Amino acid sequence: MPALRLYNTLGRELQEFKPLEPGKVGFYGCGPTVYDYAHIGNLRAYVLHDTLVRSLRFLGYEVKHVMNITDVGHLSGDLDTGEDVMLKRAQERGKSPYEIAEFYTEAFFKDTGRLNVRRPDVVCKATEHVQEMIALIKRIEANGFTYQSGGNLYFDVTKFPKYGELALIKLEDLKAGARVEVDPNKRNPADFALWFTKSKFENQAMIWESPWGRGYPGWHIECSAMSMKYLGEQFDIHAGGIDHIPIHHTNEIAQSEAATGRKWVNYWLHNEFLITSSGKMAKSKGGFLTLQTLVDAGYHPLDYRYFLLGAHYRSQLQFSYEALDSAKASRRSLVDTIIALKEKLGTASPAASLGPKAKSYMEAFTAHLCQDLATPRAIAELWGLVRDNDLPPAEALAAANEMDGVLGLDLSKSERAASATADPALASEIDGLVAERVAAKQAKDWARADAIRAELKSKGVLLEDSPAGTTWRLE
Repeated sequence: MPALRLYNTLGRELQEFKPLEPGKVGFYGCGPTVYDYAHIGNLRAYVLHDTLVRSLRFLGYEVKHVMNITDVGHLSGDLDTGEDVMLKRAQERGKSPYEIAEFYTEAFFKDTGRLNVRRPDVVCKATEHVQEMIALIKRIEANGFTYQSGGNLYFDVTKFPKYGELALIKLEDLKAGARVEVDPNKRNPADFALWFTKSKFENQAMIWESPWGRGYPGWHIECSAMSMKYLGEQFDIHAGGIDHIPIHHTNEIAQSEAATGRKWVNYWLHNEFLITSSGKMAKSKGGFLTLQTLVDAGYHPLDYRYFLLGAHYRSQLQFSYEALDSAKASRRSLVDTIIALKEKLGTASPAASLGPKAKSYMEAFTAHLCQDLATPRAIAELWGLVRDNDLPPAEALAAANEMDGVLGLDLSKSERAASATADPALASEIDGLVAERVAAKQAKDWARADAIRAELKSKGVLLEDSPAGTTWRLE
């Protein structure tokens, strides 16, 4: 098994990956808070998680992938401040929090499915694991790390000497930098709630009985409780966005290790932000871009996956439609190249074994993955492979299929119907009409949309509309 090196946020360095149990990996990826649609910045994390799992399995590891669904306890501010996001959205829509959670959970998996993100082995909802959270909080309390104040139960970060190690922050700095005590019940600004009672939100809709009163759990405790239930008290990899480092993941480590008395997670992976010209994309700002926004603009979901894989996950990525256009064109060209190889192969099957040259491409591809999931370089190897005229088509296709098992671009499903055409000028004309039709539909100009469909049909172009967008093929 090739040596895999990952950038561990805990230590800020590339480290050789050594699982707790040889050949097996326990992986927990922070899941969505289901009070709204995931925006395309959120989705970057899940493409990373999927790429990590695919890479690990490609390298020969047996992986157990666990992901949470946050449907209770997440306030609009990570520091136990602001409104309960689930309750707020439920009140706005005239629905129950459970109905809101169910709707947006389904929407989330629809989006990740369109991005070819494989569903985790275990998907666990916070509301279905409250008893596990209570049990874990009781252990933390028994070990002397908690105090009650104002009806709530808090974690005392001063009792945990390693607090802030992941984020490279010191408690002394947190105290010195504190300007406003946002919660008068706290002894220290960085303390965080393990359990809220109704004293926090009198109209809280989702509440449970507990030793500390009738209420609900804090956001941070859910990940500790559920990861331990499905992966054990120690596991290999935890991943999420970089915004989780200073508070959420820092608090998770503190409460988990306070409960068990030992190291919780060995490797921490964090993806950088997706940014636009106006800065980091966030739900709180409103007007964010969803995957459906891109589909409605004429892009295939896998154009966006290709766009994400074209940058290293630890690099801040600037989104623009111009950049997405480039990714779309590159993916289409890749699809066309794969189709051409299939046509050269004819009815024969891809090679059962690879020759020395095809193997060298696979070795280079693998080496890039093993260097902290360097997907841009891995894609470059794929391009080199499929454009190498000295390689037999059978070997090129077999190797490309192996690579795509990691990249998740569904190249093996490419058919001539999905190709642009051998005539770039005609393809550009058709793409322009398809985009115009999408815009007409958005403007509810149904007459223009129907006229474009008829015009394309007269030219021998058939359109196929689906939830993933509009595709076309030549008759």
